[in-house]
Amino acid sequence: MFFFPIAILIFLIFILLLPFLFILTYFNILTFGFEKLGISPTTTIFILFLILVGSFINIPLAKKKLVYVEKPYFFGLFRRPKIEIQGIFINLGGAIIPILLSFYFLFLAWKSGFEISPVLITTILMIIISKFLAKIIPGRGILLPGFIPPIFSALFALILAPGFAAPSAFISGVFGTLIGADLLNLGKARKY
Repeated sequence: MFFFPIAILIFLIFILLLPFLFILTYFNILTFGFEKLGISPTTTIFILFLILVGSFINIPLAKKKLVYVEKPYFFGLFRRPKIEIQGIFINLGGAIIPILLSFYFLFLAWKSGFEISPVLITTILMIIISKFLAKIIPGRGILLPGFIPPIFSALFALILAPGFAAPSAFISGVFGTLIGADLLNLGKARKY
């Protein structure tokens, strides 16, 4: 079979540009979602950049030293104490920035005269779901599957607050996850 060299070149260019197409599509979908929340595309890109950079920044809230004796490996002769530091941190991009955005959306809802009770109900439902689906993994922390909060918060927001669905889903997703998965399971997590 004979292929034209130009066809191979075009195919290679397409393959190389495909990741950029996915990235642009992803940002277009995200900017569209934030436009529904009343935020411009430029501000959305800036917020996403802050969230991305902030996801590498953990702010320590509490630290505790754990001292234990290491299992001896050399005929049981040497037993050394080992010190590990266990901490509670809050992530800038995963908690603080979304909390600030949620308060901004609550302020917009209050300013526009929207009734806040559907948002509170969706948040309470998200707290319950997050509480029971979160798992504590020793050495890693409190984990919740990433698809749970967006699916359920969007579903509850569409049912309970159809006129304010996008902000309600964001607010309940953020507060429901942080309160339900993290704060309510904090006591169990500190035991590990």
